[in-house]
Amino acid sequence: MDNDSKLRLLYIEKMLQNTDEAHPLTNAEMMRLLEEKHGITTHRTTIPSDIDLLIKSGMEIEVIESKPKKYYLNDYARMFSLPELKMLVDAVASSKFITKKKSDELIEKIAALGAPSSIPSLKRNLWSEGRIKQENERIYFIIDAVNQAINERKKIAFQYFQYDVKKEQRLKHDGMSYKFSPYALVWNGDYYYMVGLSEKHNDIGNFRIDRVAKVPHILNEDALPMPDGFDIADYTNGMLHMYNSERCDVKLICDNSVMDAIIDKIGTNAQTYAYDMASFKLEVNVAVNHVFFSWVFGFGGKVKIKEPEEVRDQYRKMVCSAADRLKKAIRECQ
Repeated sequence: MDNDSKLRLLYIEKMLQNTDEAHPLTNAEMMRLLEEKHGITTHRTTIPSDIDLLIKSGMEIEVIESKPKKYYLNDYARMFSLPELKMLVDAVASSKFITKKKSDELIEKIAALGAPSSIPSLKRNLWSEGRIKQENERIYFIIDAVNQAINERKKIAFQYFQYDVKKEQRLKHDGMSYKFSPYALVWNGDYYYMVGLSEKHNDIGNFRIDRVAKVPHILNEDALPMPDGFDIADYTNGMLHMYNSERCDVKLICDNSVMDAIIDKIGTNAQTYAYDMASFKLEVNVAVNHVFFSWVFGFGGKVKIKEPEEVRDQYRKMVCSAADRLKKAIRECQ
């Protein structure tokens, strides 16, 4: 096969990548496109022969037996189907972690993986205006640096910030650099976290990627080994939005009506047991903090802490304190 024939095959394959069942190409249309775009003149029998070669090579080209014949690339031959692309586009658009600018760029790239005719349908029902989106464009470089450190098993040093009452970023601990041995990047509750061993606390901890002030420095120091028995999946399942707190085993009594919510949060592997006709017992290993207590409180009494007693006491004190503050606020408004 000469070079012209090889080029022609490549151009035909590229043209077919832009087709689907609703937008096929005829032999005459492909002949015209080859001449207009690439200066290649062909005989009317050439392209059908080339398409036969492409089919024999494994390309899933469909032939519509009409007059004239029409050709298109089967959707199943593409890397992603239209529903799969739609899910990817929706995930990017709804992610708080990804900036508006990067979301738009990624959606364009994802849409390009399908047939051109699918692009309007991928974007038509896309709603993203008004969604809370991250503004930190450094995030992608931060992720890249953390990922490199994980792969190379190196420590990193970074600064961490929080927002003050003026909504301005303030470095924590007067700008002190944290030294950290990262083990994994974890997506949890709409945000990315790095999980690893904190040198300051000599304990497992996590940091939100979007709160890292600058791209971390990868140190020329080997990361500390992961503690024996530590499991990333178990750790993240128990964190409830990834706040650093001491973990413990907690037993809850839950109304039967909240089972869907429990599975949404913990998964079908949740350790549940029948308790009585109206409720079930749930055993979880969680980080005991205000996030966990707020989650329990949000069920409006349908989830109750049974054990341990010290956790029940912490929760009771939090609720009583909140009630006292509410009463005070009501009195001040009267």
